[in-house]
Amino acid sequence: MPDYHDDLRLAHVLADAADATTMDRFKALDLKVETKPDMTPVTEADKSTEELIRGHLHRARPRDAILGEEFGIEGTGPRRWVIDPIDGTKNYVRGVPVWATLISLMEAGEDGFQPVVGLVSAPALNRRWWAAKGAGAFTGRSLTSASRLRVSNVERIADSSFAYSSLTGWEEQGRLDGFMDLTRACWRTRGYGDFWPYMMVAEGSVDICAEPELSLWDMAANAIIVEEAGGRFTSLDGVSGPGGGNAAASNGTLHHELLGYLNQRY
Repeated sequence: MPDYHDDLRLAHVLADAADATTMDRFKALDLKVETKPDMTPVTEADKSTEELIRGHLHRARPRDAILGEEFGIEGTGPRRWVIDPIDGTKNYVRGVPVWATLISLMEAGEDGFQPVVGLVSAPALNRRWWAAKGAGAFTGRSLTSASRLRVSNVERIADSSFAYSSLTGWEEQGRLDGFMDLTRACWRTRGYGDFWPYMMVAEGSVDICAEPELSLWDMAANAIIVEEAGGRFTSLDGVSGPGGGNAAASNGTLHHELLGYLNQRY
């Protein structure tokens, strides 16, 4: 099993730098916000944070490729860093503290690129989560001050807590009826949004979560953290990993039933 400790340590360095930049502009009265072609917002902080991370990677890992939400792909090779400078930009713009920088390292393999390192840093919540392939998942403020993550052992959908981002997108995919049936079957539902439900699955405070439409940078870091915590992360079609354009995550025990609800009327 390869040792990704140096890459994980670098991810923490990148996150420290990103946190300083994002927090400096969070709730700034003069924050500049633009609308991208897909009609989603982007701020000066999104762009400057990604530029900062790219600069660090160019110096520390010049041979690695980089894929980021704001500036696309550069470089080639079997190793690719995947960056979402601010996951939850709409929250960031409105002063809601639920947003994070997502950093992942993916490596090419027989099944295509798969995440081997993932880090999610949410400085406004004073939280950070991370994982490396084969090394487990953790939460804390640093590599030396951390506690291990473990998914829940809930065995029934009726006893489960289900987290999601919003209702948007489910109807367009023809999955809204199944989604609503799932919410009725669960013990509890909450729309925490963005990265947070996946981190809650990893730490065992939520049992299942799903989103109908996502990009790779939204999922790569989340996927390995959930999996290294003992859970499952797949597309809605059940394909493992973050490459399916949507996501379902669970404690593993409930995964088949979760996918069944979301696909039952599809």
